Amino acid sequence: MSVMKLRWEERTQTPLLVLAVVFGIAYAVPIVAPGAEPWVHRLCTYAEWTVWGAFALDYLVRLVLAPDRRHFVRGHPLDLLAVILPMVQPLRLLRVVSTLLLVGRRARMAPQITLTTYVAGAVVGLMMFGSLAVLHVERDAPHGNIKTLGDAVWWSFTTMTTVGYGDHAPTTGLGRVLAVGLMLSGIALLGVVTANIAAWFISRFDRDDAVERRQTELLEALTLEVRALRTEVARLSAPPAPPEAVTLPEAVALPEAVALPEAVALPGASASPGPPGSGEPRDVPSPTAPRA
Repeated sequence: MSVMKLRWEERTQTPLLVLAVVFGIAYAVPIVAPGAEPWVHRLCTYAEWTVWGAFALDYLVRLVLAPDRRHFVRGHPLDLLAVILPMVQPLRLLRVVSTLLLVGRRARMAPQITLTTYVAGAVVGLMMFGSLAVLHVERDAPHGNIKTLGDAVWWSFTTMTTVGYGDHAPTTGLGRVLAVGLMLSGIALLGVVTANIAAWFISRFDRDDAVERRQTELLEALTLEVRALRTEVARLSAPPAPPEAVTLPEAVALPEAVALPEAVALPGASASPGPPGSGEPRDVPSPTAPRA
């Protein structure tokens, strides 16, 4: 979407909503008060033409500013119908519907809030304008039984909710066409409401599940950390182990001492050991032996 087109849509959002309200009033006054002064009817007609011209101008400007004009035309069929269809009752209601759709698409809110606002506005708008349109068509019908605004509102409500009590029903061809459109719109809106409620519950459940999964992951991580801390504390608190005894190898058996032969005793001499390491006896002269 181009910047200029986006700026145009932002600036015209509130004026288009005001024009939609003006169009609704101008459309309702001649139907609710058919005996009003002629100038009132003329004023309402001028207001309808003015609003239609504003819608047509808005559509043309957005078409010119759109980057892809073919895609814009295909994406806004109701806006195109609201511009090209003549100001004939009740086809001019398409301008109000297209304006409500346009305002809903331009809303800068959360998706569910946008959808809820759109559904509520669409229900009220379709019920109101459907009642006015069927009253305008059926009030003067010879065999019609929708003669007052209350009858028309009751018929619109029962038709949109697909209840269809049958106490009030259109008898003209155009009134039955309106009834078919209102039935289809009611079914579509009920489906949107149901889907919106289901999506809201699913989103809440998904969010709760995500929170629970996150909490479970945090608890598991905390449990692992506590186990690791306990293991470390147990390791540091344990008493030191005593040193292991050194096992010496068995002593090597020494060989037995060699028995030396006894020394031979010489006459007149006593055996005395020889010099250390010689292994031989030394002759020591006897003190009693005479000297030569």
